[in-house]
Amino acid sequence: MVTLVFSYAHADETLRNELEKHLAPLKRMGRIDTWHDRRIVPGDEFEGQIDHYFSTADIILLLVSSDFIASDYCYQIEMSNALQRHERGEAVVIPVILRPCAWHKLPFGKLLAATVDGKPIVQFPSYDDGFVQVVDAVSRALDKLGAKAPQAAPPRQPGRARAVGATVSIGRSTPRSSNLAIPKRFTDLDRDRACREGFDYLTRFFENSLAELAKRNEGLETDFHRRDADAFACSIYRHGSKVCHCGIWRNARGMGGDICYSQSGISQNSYNESMSIAENGQLIGFRPLMGGQMLGTQRDQLLTDEGMAEHFWEMFIRPLK
Repeated sequence: MVTLVFSYAHADETLRNELEKHLAPLKRMGRIDTWHDRRIVPGDEFEGQIDHYFSTADIILLLVSSDFIASDYCYQIEMSNALQRHERGEAVVIPVILRPCAWHKLPFGKLLAATVDGKPIVQFPSYDDGFVQVVDAVSRALDKLGAKAPQAAPPRQPGRARAVGATVSIGRSTPRSSNLAIPKRFTDLDRDRACREGFDYLTRFFENSLAELAKRNEGLETDFHRRDADAFACSIYRHGSKVCHCGIWRNARGMGGDICYSQSGISQNSYNESMSIAENGQLIGFRPLMGGQMLGTQRDQLLTDEGMAEHFWEMFIRPLK
C-alpha cells in the first residue's frame, strides 16, 4: 500500500482535515495510507517520527500557504527533503495550494500543482470542488507509481476478541485511529469576522468584475456605488439602457440571512436571495437561503467567499444572457 504524508502548517489544520476526508475513498479501496504529525503519540520522538515517515513516504503533499512558507520547519526541512527525494525518483511531491501566496518562484513552483493552474482551494466555489481535484491528482500519481492492487483485509467484527495464541504484529508506533478530528467550536467573533471578510471580498469582486466587463464588451457601461461599509449597488447599461441592477447589503436584523441581494437595489424590506454564515464542524463559509439549485448550487453546500460572490454575480448578469 502506498504511504501518503502531509507537510503543512498547523494554522491550516482545518483544511488538512477536510482534505483527509476527501481522500477516504482511496483509503477505503486500500490504495493509500495517510500520515501526519498529529498521529505522533506522547512518548514518541517527534523529529524521529517525522524523519521516518518523510524518508519512506511514496507521495508527499505540500499544503502551501503563507503560513507554510513562513514556517522554517515546513520549508527548510520537510519541503527540502521532499524535493530531494522527488528529484531522485524516490517519491512524488504534489503541491496543494490552499491559500493565495507567492509560490510560483519557490523551489516547488516547477512542479505541477494538484489543482488546475494551481488555483487555491479557498478560491473555489466550495472547498469540495477544490479537494476533488486534489484527489484526482493523487489518483493519477498512484497510477504512475503502479500502486499495488488493493488487498482486502479479512473481516473482523468491531470489538471482537482476538483468538488466544494469535500473533500480534507490533509496529514502531502505537496503533490508533486516524479518525480524531473533533468538531471545532466557532465563536460569534469567528462568524462576525467571516461575514465581514466575505462581504469585503464580495464588494471587490463586483467592482473589479464590472470594470472588466465594460472593458471587454463594446456598448456596455457599468456603474458601481458603495453606499457605506455594509452596502453597495450596481448597474449594467447596454447602449444607455439599464439591463441589470442589484443592491447587496449586510443584514443586521438577524433574520433572513447575513448578506442579502435584491434586484430592486438596496432595500431593507425585501430581497431575492441571501447568504447565511454556516459551518460544517471544521470550516466556516456561506450557504444560500433560496434559489441555490437554480444556479447549480446546492443549498447544503458550504460556499467559500469566491463561491458566494460567483453565486450573486450569476444572478446579477442573468438578464444579459
